[in-house]
Amino acid sequence: MRILVTNDDGIGSPGLHFLAAMAAGAGHEVIVAAPAKEASGMSAALTAVDRDGHIAMQEVTVPALPGVTCYAVSASPAFIVLIATRGAFGAPPEVVLSGINRGPNTGAAVLHSGTVGAAFTAVANGCRAMAVSLDVAFRGTLEVAHWATAAELAGVLMPLLTGPFVLNVNVPNLESGDVRGIRRAHLAEFGMVQMSLLEQGEGYVKMSLEQLEEGAEPGSDDAWLLDGYAAVTAIYPPRQALDVPLAGLVDASGEHIGG
Repeated sequence: MRILVTNDDGIGSPGLHFLAAMAAGAGHEVIVAAPAKEASGMSAALTAVDRDGHIAMQEVTVPALPGVTCYAVSASPAFIVLIATRGAFGAPPEVVLSGINRGPNTGAAVLHSGTVGAAFTAVANGCRAMAVSLDVAFRGTLEVAHWATAAELAGVLMPLLTGPFVLNVNVPNLESGDVRGIRRAHLAEFGMVQMSLLEQGEGYVKMSLEQLEEGAEPGSDDAWLLDGYAAVTAIYPPRQALDVPLAGLVDASGEHIGG
């Protein structure tokens, strides 16, 4: 199976390397294409650095991935996935693995995630896709990141990639043997990482990202993660809401006349 591995933390991220190594070790044909610089919070934005229509990308050597072709691309994760489906890195992928993200992507906040946005873009363009995140602090910590645990669980879950949905996987930052299990979860109301106003002054505001540690909604991805389980949620990419009544408008089965 041909697999594209990407992320939003950049080509140098160890999470990316562990995820790609897992896929290659399972015998898949793996290509890595990731942002040249960190592109977190990009959602499914289609942005790229170009000169005269040329998107800047460079083949790079990643010591942790011998034999795997890797590209650093000056573009957002979703843009990288989009051009991959158009043959930018050879034959289009059948599956896209996005991650392993540094920090959880839970709740409705997945809307803003570059990791999940890349996976949404993959599904919208005919691929199967998984987004994988590790519940490790973003920056400024000496906490050890257990990338191998997340990569191992991603491999276990790959057989569930059977349809046009994103499998969003959040893994506790634990040794593999300490993870209590895998649970299907629903999206929390927002997510473990929330933004709040820290300071407001003349002509500026200062925001803060805070990781919640309690009060998670039972059965949600947040709650399972805090309890030491890997949380798995199947999410459809944006699509029309045919069940929403729009009073006074012709429905989808009516005639349409005009432009």
